[in-house]
Amino acid sequence: MRSSSKKRVLSAMGTGLRIGIDFDNTLINYDDVFFATAKRSGLIGSAVASRKQDVRDAVRKLPDGEFTWQRLQGQVYGKGIAKAAMAVGCKAFLKRCRTEGCMVVVVSHKTEYGHYDADRVNLRKAALDWMTAQELFDGEYGITQENVYFERTRAEKVGRIAALSLTHFIDDLDEVLTDPNFPPNVKRILFAEETVKHTNSYIACSTWLEIENQVFGGAAFERA
Repeated sequence: MRSSSKKRVLSAMGTGLRIGIDFDNTLINYDDVFFATAKRSGLIGSAVASRKQDVRDAVRKLPDGEFTWQRLQGQVYGKGIAKAAMAVGCKAFLKRCRTEGCMVVVVSHKTEYGHYDADRVNLRKAALDWMTAQELFDGEYGITQENVYFERTRAEKVGRIAALSLTHFIDDLDEVLTDPNFPPNVKRILFAEETVKHTNSYIACSTWLEIENQVFGGAAFERA
């Protein structure tokens, strides 16, 4: 690991923080893939904004919209995942975690196969392949495959978060962070692009830089 006089020296024990991160729409951004796939399939026109939420809202208004949306999700999370991007700022956050000596785990509610996916792509393998292609397991970001957990249900996801004794968990869904069984001693951070008021349950951040500041306090340190 490179050193710099502008960076703090990491103590042998690290910070002791154990940080959990959701996968879909938190670590990874599917906006462009959802838009391109839906448009190519004739489900939306150019007037629809390219954000996943806007695509979802438009598709759900179609006849059999919920079925069509679930089928689209299966396509994007399976074959389409290779074209998805890392969430802006997330790699810098992960590097900060490694420098600070934090343990980082990924905990995701992800079934093995998508709804109505005729190709039967294994979504968990596809996600791991994407993470490998992003070089997230090469040691620079402090994540190992052994610390990636895919759970069948939201309840199992919340149970995993509790079992791992995390200090922080970052997710894009408030229903996860406000689940009645979510461990109360875990600091909850909602990753939401739109402005969301802080609640008694969690802190809302619209960028990964804001998340970094919340986790480590103060401004993000200067990078070489």
